[in-house]
Order: sequence, then C-alpha cells, then structure tokens
Amino acid sequence: MAIKKDYEDIPGTFVFDADRGREGYHLNQFCISLRLQKNRDAFNADEEGYLDAYPMTPEQRDAVLKREWNRLLELGGNIYYTSKLAANDGINFQDLAGIMTGMGREAYRDMMLNGGRSPEGNRYQSEWDEKETD
Repeated sequence: MAIKKDYEDIPGTFVFDADRGREGYHLNQFCISLRLQKNRDAFNADEEGYLDAYPMTPEQRDAVLKREWNRLLELGGNIYYTSKLAANDGINFQDLAGIMTGMGREAYRDMMLNGGRSPEGNRYQSEWDEKETD
C-alpha cells in the first residue's frame, strides 16, 4: 500500500515522483522513442501497432491514442516525455500547457507573463472542491 503524500492534495497537479516514474516507465519509454524520426514515422503509420512494443497498461495506451494529456501525467507520464507525443502532433509546449490547463494558449501565456497562478485558492484540493459547491 502506497504511503499518502502531502503533495497529492495539490489541485490539478500530478507530481512526478519515484512511484509515478515506476508506474509510467513504459509510457515514458514510448514517448521518448519519438525523438527519432524513424520512430515517429513508424508510429504515425500505425499507432496501435507501434504501441505493441511497449507493455503499457490499457489505461495508458488508451490515453496515448486519445491524446488525453492530463491523464497521461496521472498515469505516470513525465511532462517532458509526453511533450514528445504532442510535438509529433504539431503541438508546441506552450500550446500543450494551454490545452492542459483548459485556458488556451494566449490566456496561459498571459497568466505566466503576469507571474503565474496565485497560490490563494490553489493550494489544496479542498479549496477547489469548495469552489465547485458554491
């Protein structure tokens, strides 16, 4: 049984720690393979067939095929590796962040240029839960 970690309560965040790294090992190996053009070509030609070489969980495989970016992180993906999949799809890192936050590119860019999100109301999942019930 995994030990509960304080940082698991950060809303909208999946901290990439040793446990998540072990969980996402094969997912991340797939993603980093896309750094090579020959692998991108093979993946683009037959996504499901290419994924057969990586013993991911069914959930990880499904998240790759559906391009569920946040789910990939939840399932052990490292943002720097999963961004290789996004780049393969023509999505740059800034656009990916906009997609993952639900803000869109320009709003995300403006937020970051203005100092990022305020920690107020964003420290604990319970703060987000209270917003949803209001």
